[in-house]
Amino acid sequence: MLTESDIVRYFECGTHRLTVAGGSRVGNRYPANFDVLHVDPALPFVAVADGMGAGQGSTVAGTTAMETFVAAVRAAGPSAGAAHLRAAVATAQTRVRAAGAQLDELTGCTLTALLVGPTGTDAWITQIGDSRAYRLRNGLLELLTVDHTAAWLGAVYGWYPADSPQAAAARYQLARYLGHPDEPEADLLNVSLRPGDVYCLCTDGVSEPIGYDRLRQLLDGEPANAVRVLLADTLATGGRDNATITVLKVGAGG
Repeated sequence: MLTESDIVRYFECGTHRLTVAGGSRVGNRYPANFDVLHVDPALPFVAVADGMGAGQGSTVAGTTAMETFVAAVRAAGPSAGAAHLRAAVATAQTRVRAAGAQLDELTGCTLTALLVGPTGTDAWITQIGDSRAYRLRNGLLELLTVDHTAAWLGAVYGWYPADSPQAAAARYQLARYLGHPDEPEADLLNVSLRPGDVYCLCTDGVSEPIGYDRLRQLLDGEPANAVRVLLADTLATGGRDNATITVLKVGAGG
């Protein structure tokens, strides 16, 4: 069953009814959870962040970035568009960088977020780093976001085999993240929402150990069950990282 740290919420948006579930687990490798999960209580808005490393900088980056981004989205509401979301990421970059200047260690994190628009027919996805957003539609599971890592570039351009030691090391080489000295922008993607769609946001503690077929199978069900079982799977496969996931399912409204 879902634990006390897991969340299930329901929203009516236009002609759609949204079911949202989310949860997070520490895993077996790290002493604490450096992921951050947000499932908003008032808005159809979800986000995940993954701190880099296992120190104070990781904690500070994740909490600062999420608090900043959430406050900006809440201030604008569901009508927040591309310009507002870009400004929110820029503010988060500035605040994470300022917090990192007070620490003698790496201070950075990823951020992947989804905000449903006021009519319930579309949503904005914000992406920076290597956490991910997936969509299951009509049985097809697609990865909608790009990992901002050297490993992703290596896979696209064939620099090394995907299962090689070089590829494994390159997964930890992020080209874009919050706290980066160049303050890079996030990717923004506007997607449609159709009854039956399932959107899934997760950190790499979920995407790395869970295979494509398993993820597709579990997302084709109730969000709360998908969250519960997928998080259990991450522990069963070794729990090598913090694991955080949120699932949003689109249904027809009443």
